[in-house]
Amino acid sequence: MGPTVSPEALQRWQGELDRTFRQLEGLRALVGRPSEPKIGQTPGGAADGSAHPGQGARMGAERLADVIERFTDDGGGAGAAASSETTKQWQEEFDRNFRRFRNLHGLVTRPVEPKVGQTPREEVYKKNKSRLYRYASTRRYRTPLLFVPNLGISRPYIFDLLPGGSFIEHMTREGFDFYLLDWGVFGPEDNDLTVEHCVTKILPRMAQQVLASSGARELSVLGYCMGAPISASFVATHAEIPVKNYIDMAGPIDFSKVGLFGLWLKKEYFDVDRVVDTLGSVPADLVRAGFKLIKPTIDLSTGLNLWWNLWNDTYVESFQALNRWANEYVAFPGEFFRQWVRDFYQENKLYRGELVMGGRPVRLGTITCPVFVVGAKEDYIAPPACVRALLDVVGSRETEYAELPGGHISLIAGRGAARHCWPKVAGWLAPRS
Repeated sequence: MGPTVSPEALQRWQGELDRTFRQLEGLRALVGRPSEPKIGQTPGGAADGSAHPGQGARMGAERLADVIERFTDDGGGAGAAASSETTKQWQEEFDRNFRRFRNLHGLVTRPVEPKVGQTPREEVYKKNKSRLYRYASTRRYRTPLLFVPNLGISRPYIFDLLPGGSFIEHMTREGFDFYLLDWGVFGPEDNDLTVEHCVTKILPRMAQQVLASSGARELSVLGYCMGAPISASFVATHAEIPVKNYIDMAGPIDFSKVGLFGLWLKKEYFDVDRVVDTLGSVPADLVRAGFKLIKPTIDLSTGLNLWWNLWNDTYVESFQALNRWANEYVAFPGEFFRQWVRDFYQENKLYRGELVMGGRPVRLGTITCPVFVVGAKEDYIAPPACVRALLDVVGSRETEYAELPGGHISLIAGRGAARHCWPKVAGWLAPRS
């Protein structure tokens, strides 16, 4: 924990920042957009005719050119005026730095809570803390899509972050009948919740509600991150629910290839029973620490990227929304975490065909619908090899794998996702819906 900053010190720092911002604002006006000087005015207020329109702007440009010349003169005494191109570049850079400082000033002195999750939706069903949402769309495709995200760790509004930067918005604009399962935020009262309960009770109920509210005979299922192995287990054990298509986005299947998390959670290093029996649940702060440790420089790189892009209003807006999400961790229910670590990470039962849920063996080979798997090249949470492994064990005749640029989050959220991932997923699903 860092040193505590007193309210008085913070107020002084904000005051100094505010004064510096006003000075920079005045300098920008003087150099970049100077006002017309009021010269030769008579007592009656009439200006002397010697003042020429545009004189102030020329003076500002001459001031800036003179400053540039001082820095760019080769010392040979030529005294050549700075080129108009160089002047333009300096003006642009000065303006960019002004905007950078303006946005920093706003972030510190007038922080704004970003508005996330703006795509219109309605709550279709709720059970305990789980919610099923249906999003507004033209519903051009008859087969509804049930989106199953991770449970715990983080909130699902990352998939509907901002207008123009939302996976859900993209899919609804394409005409898909989009449903989102929100597992909820868990407390100590939920410590008895297990992975098995999610697979055998919650997901079947949600899928039935999707079919009932849409009036469709079949549905597609898309699992992201942890939601992929959970939803794949559901599809493999519930043949009575007609799943037309299945998509795995950055969801680990072969847990022998999950990288650093898999190493940390090995039986010889991590006693999951002792952790759960001691803590009861896995608190949000512990979840945060785990993800920070796997990439210790993430806060530094995030700060540097913000500084270099602080002049860009759109970037700053996206940063505020993403930063809010990235620091809003969610606790794991104790028994869910115990089963998740033991059966998936430590014993790899899903991939090996040894997992049993609700008395039913989970055989991924029983999945025979078309399957699309998407991995992220720079994913250090679910590396491509552990995601692609689903295609080795399903019984589907029609399968496809795409490995796209990005990491675990940037695969589905951000500018890169809008270019690479969202069109790919929509393009694969559309003719099959």
